[in-house]
Amino acid sequence: MSTFMANRNTVTRKWYILDAAGKPLGKTAATAAVLLRGKHKPDYTPHVDCGDFVIVLNAEKAVLTGKKLEQKFYRTHSGYPGGLKEVKYRLLMQDKPELAMKLAVRGMMPRNSISSRAQVRLKVFRGSEHPHAAQKPEPWTAQ
Repeated sequence: MSTFMANRNTVTRKWYILDAAGKPLGKTAATAAVLLRGKHKPDYTPHVDCGDFVIVLNAEKAVLTGKKLEQKFYRTHSGYPGGLKEVKYRLLMQDKPELAMKLAVRGMMPRNSISSRAQVRLKVFRGSEHPHAAQKPEPWTAQ
């Protein structure tokens, strides 16, 4: 008996829908990261990109617990002196909730080439409508 190792040709990708309405941003992002990596599959192989497509709906209705809306910042730096820009998550969730969700998922993925390719399969939408009905996505239920 030998151990099964998945490869690029044996991977089958499914489409899943996650609804973020009323759920914590971090818990939704953690579930999306697991689905994107493929860790929920019995044939998960760490060195192969075997994850699925993930559609996150209602990103603007995700909840940040505690005082994170006022105390947490999204920071970028241009590389020049004085080039630091800070945006509170309260404003980020009002203006660009899709970016907040993508940043949370990216933070929960490992820093390697497999996860950078997996992040392309993440589709985040502000409302409950999405253009991927032709792919027949299934709602994700915790298994």
